[in-house]
Amino acid sequence: HTEIMLRQFGAETQKKDGQIISRPVSMLYAQKITVPGDISSAAFFLIAGLITPGARLTVTGVGVNPTRTGLIDALAEMGGALELSNKRSVGGEPVADISVSCSALKPTTLSGAIIPRMIDEIPAFAVAALFAKGRTVIRDATELKVKESNRIHTIAEELGKMGGRLTETADGLIIDGGTPLHGAEVNSHQDHRIAMSLAVAALAAEGETRIMDSGCVDISFPKFFEQWSDL
Repeated sequence: HTEIMLRQFGAETQKKDGQIISRPVSMLYAQKITVPGDISSAAFFLIAGLITPGARLTVTGVGVNPTRTGLIDALAEMGGALELSNKRSVGGEPVADISVSCSALKPTTLSGAIIPRMIDEIPAFAVAALFAKGRTVIRDATELKVKESNRIHTIAEELGKMGGRLTETADGLIIDGGTPLHGAEVNSHQDHRIAMSLAVAALAAEGETRIMDSGCVDISFPKFFEQWSDL
């Protein structure tokens, strides 16, 4: 994203042999910038649409830079009905509208190159995996341990309170899907992505769920609960 943005301002950058080379320029030029919607925020709505019976929704203006679309690939591999339309370029970034509808998801195994392309979306993906009958395995995701919380531990612990069957491993999760979720009092651990992932799980759970310390969503998505309620 930074390379694309810098080039829009007149910078000179080049990729070569695993390096990014930037050379001085005499002048940078002001630009009008439209920031594409972040797929990390869109993820919660996309997954909600996939697991809610009868649902169909479209999230517009989502950035689909290929370095960030691992979630889309993973959900499609699970049998999720996703459609990208109105593809366009905004300030050099690829953008699309993403439509989803309720789908019968199947389990999968994620590891290797796809993980960095969806690292921030894995807590939400774990919720989707709970609705795939069978075992989903996530590997090579040690980075999740050093986010706002240890997301491997916190998502397993909190979804476990709702009846989810998740097992922590050294570098990821084993998720046994197909067991109905129930409402519970859960905690965000002051991690915005955990809070929003728990909101997705609550939508599909039987009974009431209370998410403690939910104000942390303001870090990345200040109007999340307002839009969630509207939806």
